Amino acid sequence: MAPAPAPEILAAFEAAKGFMPAGEGLALYAAAVDAGRLGLPLLEVGTYCGRSTILLADAARAAGVTALTVDHHRGSEEQQPGWEYHDPKTVDPETGLMDTLPEFRRTLHRAGLEEHVVALVGRSPQVAKVWGTPLGLVFVDGGHTDEHANADYEGWAPHLAEGGLLVIHDVFPDPEDEFTGQAPYRVFLRALESGAFTRVSESGSLRVLRRTGRGV
Repeated sequence: MAPAPAPEILAAFEAAKGFMPAGEGLALYAAAVDAGRLGLPLLEVGTYCGRSTILLADAARAAGVTALTVDHHRGSEEQQPGWEYHDPKTVDPETGLMDTLPEFRRTLHRAGLEEHVVALVGRSPQVAKVWGTPLGLVFVDGGHTDEHANADYEGWAPHLAEGGLLVIHDVFPDPEDEFTGQAPYRVFLRALESGAFTRVSESGSLRVLRRTGRGV
C-alpha cells in the first residue's frame, strides 16, 4: 500500500493555490517518501504557490532531510496576463509583475512546514550551475517550453544520486497538448532513451523514473 500524508497535510495541499490534482499529489508524496530513504535533499523545480511543496516538505520532515524548491516567482509562460492560468491576485501592485513568493510563504506557514523547506529564489539554470549537493529526488514542474523543460532537466538531473527519483509533471503524449505538456513529455522520453533512468510509475500526467545509470 502506497504511503499517504496525514489528513491535515492533505487538507493543506487541497486548500493551497495551484493546479496539481489530488491523485497526482499522492503519487508525488509516495515518490518523495521512497526517495527520502536515501537521506538526501528532495528538490522541486517550479514552486508557484507551494501546493506540491507541502507534500515534499512533509515527506522530507519524516525522513529527516530538507525539501528544496526553486522558482523565480514571476510565473511561467501560461500564467502571465492574458493567458489561461493567470491569477490577477498574484500580481504585485507596485511592480505590475507576478510575484507568487508571498503566497508561497503563507502556504507553508498555514501548513506548519516552514522550517522543513529551503526556497531557492532564482531562475532554475542559474541555481543549478552553483549547486553541488547530491539529491534524492528531482521534481521537474517548471516552464512548459522545450527551452525551459530541457534546461531544468539538464541542470538538475546530473545532481540526482544513484537510486534517486526523477519525477516529471504535466507529461501529455497527445500532440493536441502541445503547449501544456509536449515539452515535459519529450523530456520524459529523453530521460528514458538516455539509458540512465528506468520507469517506476505513472499517475495522470505524473511520471516517476529511477536513476539506474549515469548520464542524462
